[in-house]
Amino acid sequence: MSEEKKLEERVLLIRRVSKKVPGGNYVSFSALVAVGDKNGWVGIGLGRGLEVPVAIQKAINYAKNHMITVPIYKNTLPHEVMVCYKAAKIFLKPAPEGTGLKVGSVARAILDLVGVKDASGKIIRSKNQIVNSYAVINALKKLKSKKTNE
Repeated sequence: MSEEKKLEERVLLIRRVSKKVPGGNYVSFSALVAVGDKNGWVGIGLGRGLEVPVAIQKAINYAKNHMITVPIYKNTLPHEVMVCYKAAKIFLKPAPEGTGLKVGSVARAILDLVGVKDASGKIIRSKNQIVNSYAVINALKKLKSKKTNE
């Protein structure tokens, strides 16, 4: 129970989805949510529902059940990584202390929830926030921890 209270949730995107059906329109909502503890754990979830709060709650539950561990080295990433996922191409690299998060869109929110304070990166070829967020998660999965000799 104490682990769940430490988790921070952030809604990245809410979409209104409309579908033509016999008799009118069928309207539902889609929510993209990131969950993290700012200490190396993060997860993202996509939920759909007839109302916005229901979609957000489904996304939060999915994100909590599919969290990953991310290695952090001195408040930044251990090494640079480049990942292609569907139409998105993501490049993340470590930055010196005090730089801040110099990445765009959903990548900044996800890295903030992981606990990374300094990083630089670029999202290439895709403006779709859902695909970009999954690309960032795939990039974070590929990171390997750096051994400290201090």
